[in-house]
Amino acid sequence: MKVLTAAEMREVDRRTIEMGIPGIVLMENAAHRVVEVLAARFAPLAVQRIVVLCGKGNNGGDGLAIARQIHTRFRPQTLDIVLLAAPEELKGDAAANLAMLRAAGCTALATLPDRASHATLVIDALLGTGTSGPAAGRMLEGIRLINSAFPLAKVIAVDIPSGMMSDAADTDGEVARADCTVTFTTPKPAHVLPPNCDRVGDLVVGPIGSPEDLYKDAWMSLLEPAMFRELLAPRPPGGHKGTFGHVLVVAGSRGKSGAAAMTGIAALRAGAGLVTVASAASAIPSIAAHAAELMTEPLAETHDGCILQAVDLDAAAQGKTVIAIGPGLGRHSGTDALVSMIAGQFPRPMVIDADALGASVSGGADRIRVLTPHPGEMSRLTGKTTAGILADRVGVARDFATARQLTLVLKGQRSLIAFRDGRVWVNPTGTPAMGKGGAGDILTGMIAGFLAQFPTRPDDAVAAAVYLHGLAGQVGARTVGDKCLMATDLLKYLPDAIADCHA
Repeated sequence: MKVLTAAEMREVDRRTIEMGIPGIVLMENAAHRVVEVLAARFAPLAVQRIVVLCGKGNNGGDGLAIARQIHTRFRPQTLDIVLLAAPEELKGDAAANLAMLRAAGCTALATLPDRASHATLVIDALLGTGTSGPAAGRMLEGIRLINSAFPLAKVIAVDIPSGMMSDAADTDGEVARADCTVTFTTPKPAHVLPPNCDRVGDLVVGPIGSPEDLYKDAWMSLLEPAMFRELLAPRPPGGHKGTFGHVLVVAGSRGKSGAAAMTGIAALRAGAGLVTVASAASAIPSIAAHAAELMTEPLAETHDGCILQAVDLDAAAQGKTVIAIGPGLGRHSGTDALVSMIAGQFPRPMVIDADALGASVSGGADRIRVLTPHPGEMSRLTGKTTAGILADRVGVARDFATARQLTLVLKGQRSLIAFRDGRVWVNPTGTPAMGKGGAGDILTGMIAGFLAQFPTRPDDAVAAAVYLHGLAGQVGARTVGDKCLMATDLLKYLPDAIADCHA
């Protein structure tokens, strides 16, 4: 699902109008989408006590159209329409909708009547996606009313909660609370990026008539199963272990064998036909003990049990479809050289995580490289502070991926997948229950497993792994609870997550 900035959305609206759909029709369609949500979720509307708060712009025009439709179709118990602007301030389609509201027999009030405190539904149509700074004046008063004056009411935001800045992950100033937000055509960045995404309530996206061709090339998308569902289709009857790729996991060290084992098992569970784990010789018995299906390759090691050199890997890498490197590898003087040498010589896809992220790695059209840092690791990669990373996750991820010509998975709430051509996909799945050691190792293995099966579709393979990893966490958390979920539980619930994506 595409995500549009405020400027991109304005351009889509402008071109839609140029193509022959008048703005007043788009506004009427937007009102229909909101009323449809109200009728589906809060039926019967006739018994509701409804307040519609409107500003002077197009968002207010949407609110006036919504109020008229509610009045003419449902005749609710009470309907109070409050316009927090002078009528003469309304222009264009908003002014036309005020006139139509009056023609339908409704009055827009200037102040909130006392009875409105008993409202059961509040429609927030004060400020839309054009907000560029903290709300002030009457709009701020309206936001504060929404947040404090309606203790019994559910709040439905039109397009975006008032006060929220459409293009920002966070917002300065006060923002109206929302139990549900109905936006139009596509989500906006604030709808999908934390912490703003936590403030929109249930997000509903309604079409209002703009042709999809007008925004099909948008650079940001919200990840959804339709984008990778083909990868989950039944396998061909003649498929065998050689059909589905061979992953080489270069990971683990003495005392950190679990990371290597989890990565390898995750690659198998994601569907790879074969997995070999190459690690320090002293770690191999422990790694092999985790799963009989894992093949192993012992490597020379340092005195403290880390992989010493990559010479032994030349033979191990032969015939492999994907290399996943980093989990539990350990940091020592030769780690970065080891990773750089493999990344420079191996022509097929690589997934680089954890201790391997210190090396300077670049990709390209014919050399797929996937890096999977968390914000702290991203800080080390870029030289920026972790706070700076979190303040502009999209910008930092996008700049890094395009500069290095690789795929970057920036982990965290709403993990980002940034591609070398500037596209960014936002993953909506995941849960705080996944905040346990090993969850990242599972993700590395899953990405490698999907890449092994679909090396010609690397973007979709990474997307499938990231989405299913988070969804398996959600399924598991519902079953065992937020505190009890462990990293290996993600593999237990992965089949349920895959089944959900087929639904």
